[in-house]
Amino acid sequence: MADTPTLSDFRARLLDGSEKELSDYAGRVVLVVNTASKCGFTPQYKGLQKLYEDYREDGLVVLGFPCDQFAHQEPGDDEQIGEFCERNFGVEFPMFSKIDVNGADAHPLYRWLKSEKSGMLGGRITWNFTKFLIDRDGRVVGRFGPNRKPQDLGGAVEGALRG
Repeated sequence: MADTPTLSDFRARLLDGSEKELSDYAGRVVLVVNTASKCGFTPQYKGLQKLYEDYREDGLVVLGFPCDQFAHQEPGDDEQIGEFCERNFGVEFPMFSKIDVNGADAHPLYRWLKSEKSGMLGGRITWNFTKFLIDRDGRVVGRFGPNRKPQDLGGAVEGALRG
């Protein structure tokens, strides 16, 4: 890894089980979100899909990372998660295998994201649908809590796209 890590230094497993090098998203603006299918914020999938549709031609990609660390709100396996997201919200953006975002088993991507933007209560992710905005150079430029709706992120996304 380089002295200063960027998104390109990480990899993660997609819902289909294949490994994805996050360097594949180099040069794009990326919104990373920890998701859950049985959460009060689950309807944000619709807003995330809309954000993706509105800005993907300009270079935005949304990456969803299911997590079951908050009140057991993501109990499904990868196949169930994928079917749920597609059937209920028409999700077309990349979805990854379920991960931990906190604790000793936190995915390396999330350890890095939290170290770059710690949030109001320190480094921990406090709930589902915490969002990290990453610029075209792979640097974290924003962190948004679960209460921040995807439709309210247009200005931040546009700023990152303009670079």
